[in-house]
Amino acid sequence: MEKKNILVLTGSPRKNGNSDSMAKAFIKGALSLGHEVVKFETARKKIGDCKACKTCWVKGKPCSFQDDFDELAPLLEAADVIVFSTPLYWFSFSAYIKAAIDKMNAYLQENCKHPLKIKESLLLVCGADEGIKTFDGIIVTYRQIANYMNWKDKGILAVPKVREKGDIETTDALVKAENLGKSL
Repeated sequence: MEKKNILVLTGSPRKNGNSDSMAKAFIKGALSLGHEVVKFETARKKIGDCKACKTCWVKGKPCSFQDDFDELAPLLEAADVIVFSTPLYWFSFSAYIKAAIDKMNAYLQENCKHPLKIKESLLLVCGADEGIKTFDGIIVTYRQIANYMNWKDKGILAVPKVREKGDIETTDALVKAENLGKSL
């Protein structure tokens, strides 16, 4: 088995919340196989929105604006696998992760200095709503991103009915997340 560099982007503003617990379980599984894992908590960072200014790489870095995407960029560039772990916000990613995803546009530009080597991706998402249908928006968006970036989708774990902190522990989601980590 080949060792992989895995980047886990979390998007919850709630420390030790349900999606964060899913990320930790996934990381535990991946580490058990000897993979390198870096967790980047987008909600603890200041990543601004993409301004569509068309100045990507002009200053020698992906985004011309100074923010914490400068911290994320080298992690993205080193990753073989990217994992998005987020609560469901209005049928999609949290704004924290979405800002980071939007700035990844720099890696699609002709003048890109450091192309991404990411080949695989996963989505871990949970939300308070009852039905799994509520996750259709984020799942379609995630699949479109993976397809557009030429990443192989290695799994989606969507968990409904987790509202309060710790609710995830009453489900089998943490075992499933750990197993996804072991599946790479």
